[in-house]
Amino acid sequence: MCIRDRKYYLVYKLMLEGGLRLSHAIMLIQSFSPDEEVEIPAVHMYTKRLVCFEDRGFCRYYLGVRESVKPCEWAYMSIEALRLLERFRGVKIHRRLVLKYARNHNLLLPKYMRKVAWRLMIQAMPREVARFIQSRFGELKVSEARYEDLLSEADQHYPGYLNMLRSYL
Repeated sequence: MCIRDRKYYLVYKLMLEGGLRLSHAIMLIQSFSPDEEVEIPAVHMYTKRLVCFEDRGFCRYYLGVRESVKPCEWAYMSIEALRLLERFRGVKIHRRLVLKYARNHNLLLPKYMRKVAWRLMIQAMPREVARFIQSRFGELKVSEARYEDLLSEADQHYPGYLNMLRSYL
């Protein structure tokens, strides 16, 4: 697989594993800063952007997109996706080129990947947890206490989702 193919593979992997939108997957790759410490405003919690659970095979990265119409708090990913992300850290990816690549290779268009991830996630975890992972906050009522509960529930259920994905692939 050539470098260009791996780059687009990473974009699709992030969208499928984390239920990310294309724009958020691209933003994650371009702005990846794993050692930075951040405050999560909703719960006044400090954490490193990247938190890994190596023994459970996954990481979560605080993207923290809140101001836009389409929020994205956390990006969940496998350790394998993290290794690939580290190789492409800071690489500029253009949305149009991803779409062109998808069409030229007869791939499912990126706009459908979030829907696919949603349908698979709700088979592996409670809907409320899947909503949290995909930052569907308009569909959730999240207080400070519930936010931390959902974060720990997402950490608990996410490995099951990854195992299900592996069994399908």
